[in-house]
Amino acid sequence: MQIVKPPLYSDKILAKSFVWRIPNNKNKIFLTFDDGPTKEITNSIIKIISDFDIKATFFCIGRNVDRLSDIYNKIIESGNVAGNHSYSHLNGWKVKYQEYINDVELSKNIINSNLFRPPYGKIRPKQLRALKSNFKIVMWDVLSGDYNYKQSPIDVYKNVVNNVKSGSIIVFHDSDKAKKNMLYALPKAIENLLKKGFVFDVIDYNKLK
Repeated sequence: MQIVKPPLYSDKILAKSFVWRIPNNKNKIFLTFDDGPTKEITNSIIKIISDFDIKATFFCIGRNVDRLSDIYNKIIESGNVAGNHSYSHLNGWKVKYQEYINDVELSKNIINSNLFRPPYGKIRPKQLRALKSNFKIVMWDVLSGDYNYKQSPIDVYKNVVNNVKSGSIIVFHDSDKAKKNMLYALPKAIENLLKKGFVFDVIDYNKLK
């Protein structure tokens, strides 16, 4: 099944405001997770990546961090990196400007990171202009599709391993909706990509306070 790609931005200047890939000459790739933390699922991910001795970047929803601060702390204490994925997982194309900005700012008070990924990959130009002075806006070039019920676990695995190249930013989800597909595909994809000589790394970030 065809891989799910990020939303297209016709404005080339606008598109350059996002980080889509991180080119490098060391075969580095960047594993990321959206929508957590979720108690059992995020713990399972931490164990899987620890078993492979790799690190990842977790784009966390603020309200989930509020509810599960112990799991969030475990992400950080395990040597992984956290990014802001808003407080309430708002779709930037469907809400007013100030509501969206306030939601991201609320999450900023909890997640001390200048990395931000717009929920659904959807953000309006005015919202982007307001946030990009403080945040690195991180998108992706390989979306696993683990959350999509039309995708089988093997589809999700193939979406990843057949499309990764040096510098790729890969997205999985630590959510209930993605659980079955993700827990099947993740370890198999990591194993395959390591055998191909890829090196997993976290996305560089700065603390905001």
